[in-house]
Amino acid sequence: MTQPPAPGIVWSSLPVPALLIDPENAISHANPAAEIFLNSSDRSLRGMKVLDRLTIDAPLTEAFERVRENQSPLFINDVDVGQGDRPSVQCNIQVAPLSDAPSTLLLLIAPRDIADRLGRAMNVKSAAKSAIGMAEMLAHEIKNPLAGIAGAAQLLSMGLSHEDRELTDLIVEETQRIVKLLEQVEQFGNLRPPGRRPVNLHDALDRARKSAIVGFATKMQIVEDYDPSLPPAWADGDQLVQVFLNLLKNAAQAAGPKGGIIRLHTFYDPSLRVRRPDGSRDALPLQVEIIDDGPGIPPEIAADIFEPFVSGRENGTGLGLALVSKIITDHGGWIAVDTQPGRTAFRVSLPVVPKSMEME
Repeated sequence: MTQPPAPGIVWSSLPVPALLIDPENAISHANPAAEIFLNSSDRSLRGMKVLDRLTIDAPLTEAFERVRENQSPLFINDVDVGQGDRPSVQCNIQVAPLSDAPSTLLLLIAPRDIADRLGRAMNVKSAAKSAIGMAEMLAHEIKNPLAGIAGAAQLLSMGLSHEDRELTDLIVEETQRIVKLLEQVEQFGNLRPPGRRPVNLHDALDRARKSAIVGFATKMQIVEDYDPSLPPAWADGDQLVQVFLNLLKNAAQAAGPKGGIIRLHTFYDPSLRVRRPDGSRDALPLQVEIIDDGPGIPPEIAADIFEPFVSGRENGTGLGLALVSKIITDHGGWIAVDTQPGRTAFRVSLPVVPKSMEME
């Protein structure tokens, strides 16, 4: 087996814990910051399986495989990282391949300590206050005309053919969903818990696709690549539509006025499990990928893309992906992004309906 390269001076100077992971997912080197973080020497850590040494609330093995396959970095934010009996620490994680040893990976673990949180809070405090206040005001003002739009669509549907009524039904349905969303915006930060039930992911994707192609994605080609045998998800259908709409909008905006291709890919992965802080593992076999052929996420914000008020667009609020991350987290799911110029893939992993609910 090819030995991974030995780290140099830059490695020792990295301010965050860093590990080199060999092709067998064992630790081959740990920098000084990692030695402090793990309370172990580089020599004692070598050869240990990384998941035997750390409890990480994310499907890390699957992330390693994706990075090796795509040869592009992967960012996972707000992950609980624990070590034995020591309490978990919330961290941001980055996994990247080494150019001169593609099967060897660099694992960066950036703890979200109190200073980091305070620094972010200071930077976004005024923007957050302004954006939230504006959102609450607009939500209140927009709900009334939306009710009028829904009422007008219902009146129009009385004299239309079945085919045309499908369009007015879509207007009413989406108007009602927007009203629900605006009600949540009025209580920003207090998103209601998901009302879970069996949900057909392809139905939710289709609702989002139909809304997208008559609105912000008119210049995009949306390709469906579905696994028809996919079982139902245990989720809130309306919240999932909002997730998929936000991801589609993000992809369309990345393409710009010239348009592009968005691929909707679903598949089943029974091996994907997320490790919880208590050491247990929950299966997240339902996979939804929304892939665009845009320029990719700017490297300087890629690690923080799910943070509120982080946006790669001028005048962007940065709330869409933050809402997506919160909704998926509330579902007990997992979201990650794999980005490079010409291909950005947002991947959502969700649980199936529990057996106890299937029998009801």
